[in-house]
Amino acid sequence: MNDSIFTRIINGEVPCYKIYEDSKTLAFLDIQPYFPGHTLVIPKMQIDQFDDLPEADYLALFRTVRKVSKHLRTTLNVTRTVVQVFGFDVPHAHVHLMPVNKGKDFLQAIANHLTDEPYPYRPTDEELAAIAKKLRMRDEL
Repeated sequence: MNDSIFTRIINGEVPCYKIYEDSKTLAFLDIQPYFPGHTLVIPKMQIDQFDDLPEADYLALFRTVRKVSKHLRTTLNVTRTVVQVFGFDVPHAHVHLMPVNKGKDFLQAIANHLTDEPYPYRPTDEELAAIAKKLRMRDEL
């Protein structure tokens, strides 16, 4: 299997807006976010389906999902962090974390994505860098 874009990010070949990293996982901003702070959490092991991960990597992935989700909710002062596992775009297990205040906002973003409507939120590189700086978790980086 060829290296996925996520493996290339892990290897430092492709830049990202890193939020959190430990020995088994990496969390970084989605560059085509639905909302400010939309983050991807990935295992460092490249495997297509999250439920095919070895037990230790699966548990590490979802520990990081919980940790980053709480951090997003607190730091961005939102009521929810939507957790979504799509699994279609990149053949490397990944979890989307989307900070939102209303369910209808999330559902509208998904509807836009499914109908190829433009995302209402299109941040510049500078805006992504600023959000990443605000969200960067210091304890493991």
